[in-house]
Amino acid sequence: MPIESGSCASARQAKQKRKSHSLSIRRTNSSEQERAGLQRDMLEGQDSKLPSAVRNTLLELFGQIEREFENLYIENLESSHSTSQLSQKLKTTYKASTSKIVSSFKTTTSRAICQLVKEYVGHRDGIWDVSVAKTQPVVLGTASADHTALLWSIETGKCLVKYVGHVGSVNSIKFHPTEQVALTASGDQTAHIWRYIVQLPTPQPTADCNQVSGEDEVEISDKDEPDGDGDGSSDCPTVRAPLTSLKSHQGVVIAADWLVGGKQAVTASWDRTANLYDVETSELVHSLTGHDQELTHCCTHPTQRLVVTSSRDTTFRLWDFRDPSIHSVNVFQGHTDTVTSAVFTVGDNVVSGSDDRTVKVWDLKNMRSPIATIRTDSAVNRINVCVGQRIIALPHDNRQVRLFDMSGVRLARLPRSNRQGHRRMVCCCAWCEDHPICNLFTCGFDRQAIGWNINIPALLQEK
Repeated sequence: MPIESGSCASARQAKQKRKSHSLSIRRTNSSEQERAGLQRDMLEGQDSKLPSAVRNTLLELFGQIEREFENLYIENLESSHSTSQLSQKLKTTYKASTSKIVSSFKTTTSRAICQLVKEYVGHRDGIWDVSVAKTQPVVLGTASADHTALLWSIETGKCLVKYVGHVGSVNSIKFHPTEQVALTASGDQTAHIWRYIVQLPTPQPTADCNQVSGEDEVEISDKDEPDGDGDGSSDCPTVRAPLTSLKSHQGVVIAADWLVGGKQAVTASWDRTANLYDVETSELVHSLTGHDQELTHCCTHPTQRLVVTSSRDTTFRLWDFRDPSIHSVNVFQGHTDTVTSAVFTVGDNVVSGSDDRTVKVWDLKNMRSPIATIRTDSAVNRINVCVGQRIIALPHDNRQVRLFDMSGVRLARLPRSNRQGHRRMVCCCAWCEDHPICNLFTCGFDRQAIGWNINIPALLQEK
C-alpha cells in the first residue's frame, strides 16, 4: 500500500480544515436565516402598520445587534482577566472605604485638639496677611484688599486701630521687634511705616465656638460670609498718615519685613526686585535683582542678617548681609510652579511653599535637594512655622489649613463645618506660641481672621 508523503498529508489536513470551516459557516448562516425567518413569521402574525420592507430592515438590524452581544458575551466568558479586574476593583473599593473611616477618626481627634476661639470680622474685602505684635500689648494685625490694615484685641475680637494711609490693596503687615510700629506693603507701589497706640479692652467671657453639628466638610455659599460691618470697625481710632513712606518700586509691593534690630526693612515687588531700606532715612540701601518674574514674598531671619525672597519664577533666593563688604546670594530650585512663600525656622533650615502643591524643607548648607517634601492636594499660600515646636501651618487655596512637622508627617487639619472655619481661600497663617488663648491665626478671602487654640502637647502625642 503506497505511503503518503509528509507534504501530501499536510495538504489533505489543510483541505479538510477548510471544508469543515465552510460547513460551519453554512450551518451558522442557515441557523441565522432560520432564526430570521422565524422572527419574520412571528411578526407577520402580529398586527403592525409598518410596511413589510421597514419591518424586514428592522429584523435584520436587530439580528446584527444580537450577534454583536453574543460575541461580547463569549469574549467576556473566555477572558482570563475578568477575575483579576474584579479583585482589583474590590481592593480599591475596600481601600477607599477604610481610608474614609480612618479619616473620620482623625477628624474627631483634630477637632478636639484644634479649637476655634475667636473670629475677627470687620474688613470689607479679602485679607491677604495676618501678623502678631512682638511687643506688649500683644495685638493681631491684618492686611486687606479693602486698602486698610486693622489691629485687633486677640482676647475680645474688638478692632483697636485702623490704618488708612494706603491707596491700594494692603498686601502685608509686620510689627517692629521692639516698638509699637507697623510696616505695611501695598499695591500703590509703596511700603509704609506707621506708629500705633492701643488700649486693650477688658476681656469678656469667650463663647464656646467648638460645638459643631453635621459633617466636618460642609459646602457653604457666599451668602453666609461674615458681614464686613458687623463689629463696628469704623468706630475705632484711625491712623491716616505714615511716619515714613518707602518709594522705590515700579510695581505692586507684595510683602515687607524688618531686618533683625529693626533699623532696616526689606520689600518685595512685582517689578522683580527686592529693596533694602534704611528705616530712619528712608533711603534705598540695596536693590536685590536676579529673579526672572514677579516676587511673591520676603522673609527675614529672626537673629541674623539674612533675607529670603520668593518668586513666580519657581525659585527662592537667600541673600546674606552678615558681611557688609560681601552680599552673597544663593538660588534654591526645586519647585515646578510659583513659590508663594519661604520662611526661616530654627537652625539652618528654610521651608518653602508653592502653587505646585508641595512644601519643601531645606538645609542652607545643602541646597541641591530638600531634606523633606510634603505633598498636598491644593496650592499652598503663606506658610508659617512654630519655631519652638517645629510645626508648619499650611494655608490652602481649597479653604483648608493643615499642620505638619518638619519631617513631613501630617499632624492635623483645622476643623471646618457649617458654623466655623474659612469659607474661601486661606491666604496666610501666623503662630503666637506663648499666647494663652490663641496660638495660631489664619486669614482668608472670606474677609475674616480666625484665632485657634492648638493643644500642641496633645497634637505631638497623637503623632
